[in-house]
Amino acid sequence: MSEEKEQSRGIAGVIWALEHAQDVVSVMVGVMLAILAAVVLILGVVEFFRDIRHGSVETAVVNLLNRVLLVLILVEIMHTVVLSLRAHHLVAQPLLAVGLVAVIRKILFVLSSEEPVSSTELALLIAMIGVFVLALILVSRFDPAETDSGVSAAGPAPAFNAGSDDQ
Repeated sequence: MSEEKEQSRGIAGVIWALEHAQDVVSVMVGVMLAILAAVVLILGVVEFFRDIRHGSVETAVVNLLNRVLLVLILVEIMHTVVLSLRAHHLVAQPLLAVGLVAVIRKILFVLSSEEPVSSTELALLIAMIGVFVLALILVSRFDPAETDSGVSAAGPAPAFNAGSDDQ
């Protein structure tokens, strides 16, 4: 009997170590994503002014928009990492938002390029937007993790103190 307790205690220790290692790696990934987003944004602004000086404003705007959308994708992935650290489970809404932004970014890239656009490709991208929007609506309505854990895409639910009359 004592051997079973030691074995279960050993397994619990390994699980504890793995959970903390996962948290450390997640924090490092989040920090790297933040640094990468800052670098992409700064380089995008620098290139924007360089493009304005040496090229057309339209090209500069499209390139900056492309960079800003990439930064938005990185920030949403970072947000997903933060939520998974808080709730210790994967939250679907930020990942769906990343997919939606990525499709919109692809559409802008396809439409701004000089090459002819295939109507089939454009229709597929537009359909993907519809699928991502529908998935976001369904997840926000029917996600049991959001109601069970009190953690939503906005973070933990605020505490409510019914007995307080501080005004």
